[in-house]
Amino acid sequence: MGDEVARRRFAGRPAGYPQTVTTRATEVTEDARPTTPEIDDHGVIGDCETLALVSNLGDIDWMCWPRADAPSIFGSLLDPDAGSWTIRPRSDTHRTQQFYLSETNVLVTRFQTSDGIIEIDDAMAMTSPQRLVRRVRCVRGDVTVRSEFTPRPGYAQEEPSWSETTTSPHTIGFTTDELRLRLAASSPLERLGGTVRCEVGLAEGDELVFQLDEPGTDLPDDLIRHIDDVIATTVDYWKLWTAGGTYRGRYRGAVERSALALKLLTNRTTGGMLAAGTTSLPEHIGGERNWDYRFVWIRDAAFTVYALLELGHDAEADAFIGWLIDRVDECDQAGGSPLTPVYDLDGNAQLDETTLDWRGYEDSRPVRIGNAAAGQFQLDIYGELVDSLYLFDRKVRGLSIDTWDKIRLIIDYVIEQWREPDDGMWEIRAEPQRHTVSIMMCWVAVERAIRMAEFRGRPADLVAWRAARDEMHDTLVTEGWNEDLGAFTQTLGGDTLDASILLAPLVKFVDGRDPRWTSTLDAVTEHLAHGPLVDRYDTDRYDDGLTCEEGSFTICSFWRVEALARAGRVEEARRSFDQLLGYANPVGLFSEQIGPSGRQLGNTPQALTHLALISAAVALDEALDREEP
Repeated sequence: MGDEVARRRFAGRPAGYPQTVTTRATEVTEDARPTTPEIDDHGVIGDCETLALVSNLGDIDWMCWPRADAPSIFGSLLDPDAGSWTIRPRSDTHRTQQFYLSETNVLVTRFQTSDGIIEIDDAMAMTSPQRLVRRVRCVRGDVTVRSEFTPRPGYAQEEPSWSETTTSPHTIGFTTDELRLRLAASSPLERLGGTVRCEVGLAEGDELVFQLDEPGTDLPDDLIRHIDDVIATTVDYWKLWTAGGTYRGRYRGAVERSALALKLLTNRTTGGMLAAGTTSLPEHIGGERNWDYRFVWIRDAAFTVYALLELGHDAEADAFIGWLIDRVDECDQAGGSPLTPVYDLDGNAQLDETTLDWRGYEDSRPVRIGNAAAGQFQLDIYGELVDSLYLFDRKVRGLSIDTWDKIRLIIDYVIEQWREPDDGMWEIRAEPQRHTVSIMMCWVAVERAIRMAEFRGRPADLVAWRAARDEMHDTLVTEGWNEDLGAFTQTLGGDTLDASILLAPLVKFVDGRDPRWTSTLDAVTEHLAHGPLVDRYDTDRYDDGLTCEEGSFTICSFWRVEALARAGRVEEARRSFDQLLGYANPVGLFSEQIGPSGRQLGNTPQALTHLALISAAVALDEALDREEP
């Protein structure tokens, strides 16, 4: 396979490249080079253990090793002194484009210069040992290329010890108390202080390759051929994985890219899915809404299981359910809340939140490590948890007796606690309140548990469960409804809106065409939407404990598409969905938010956004199929 790729790669467009590439070209001069790339201007590569952000200027400016939640090695996206790995031509002016090889997570960055064209292929091997490989190819002309490798391990707080020998100028290593890494190249490397440089003139057809790995295996004599084979094998892996998906709807490109992004966020060892691959990318430039999302949120559980099963990626759904069941089996009601909102990949809930003395993305501080949301009281998580277990129980296989016993304890806890104020789905940092959607998700937890008990004849106090379910429902339709607003409100007895109520028809709390629901949908559109973009709530009217504004939530925007489809407003849903897809970055990825200027904000790639995109695509397909058989 490697030989075949080598034979074909200069015959016009290389094998595996998409026939149509949607890109955004960036013209850059050496004197006007931006110090911080836009969040939009990044692709992501990974190996389901860690991942790296690669800018369209050829910089790896965010990467942790050996896992995505480990301390960073490259962090210049958040501070210029936190390390990076840049590869770019020496030409004064160039245009750049970035795209993925079709159906893969192998990223290509193309530079068009006055001297010629080069392309960088970036990938992480999907086989052991862990390896990041970069291949620079001169497609046309004669171009001089410079690589500058500047690691700053341990969140730039550890000084590496370098190891280099005159007998091997192509290899250099560095160590800290926690790391041992090796950089190998097909051309000689030179270290100047904390930076390893390599500068090479490439003629048409020439290659320059690099491999970053942990020492312990011998390097091949022909590193270029070795890297060609690694990339070819990685392409094969991703194409085979993508081919296993079952989605054949109208939005296949966007859905497949979302699935590939979700796969990168799923840890292949534990089965947990990270909420995003980064920390502290701001939701408001210069503001304080900067969070560490490199953890697993229970909130995302039902959306994760639904999307993976809907796309036919049953192995990933099974692994994630296994991770969830481990959390359920660890539940101890005697210690208070049986679950916490957030865990690390290993299932630890102690996520101490600290800050780094870093500049922050475009001076947005603080830069946070860890997440204090793990210590919050959040009632909605039980609905998302039980809903995901219900889906798995119905569609895949039954849960164990021991797990069902834990679910019964969880339901008893929910029935006991649902009347209490909580921190809400959005993990506010103000006083707890009685959030409408928190109560709705408690209703989901009890309702799904009743179904699970009846489906398999499991033991349960169904009389008490049904009474609690009905009381929750009655509370929502009386105290959670505002007649003047004509909508379900953010809090009981309140007069503000929260876009999380868009989940109501998605979780079957209300029919999508119910008059109360369509009136609520209209109110959300009127007060929180800007075209297809939806704010999660009005930060001027609702105190969430923070002072700055934020962008529109892409999650809520895709939830609105699905709600429109379920309300029978299919053309409006289709137009909004098409508009939203236009806010993806040039390689099809979404961060958490879209700012007022249309730029992406927040951590990236964001799992819940891509999960909401998939769910909206499936619902819209079904609605269109009914109208267009």
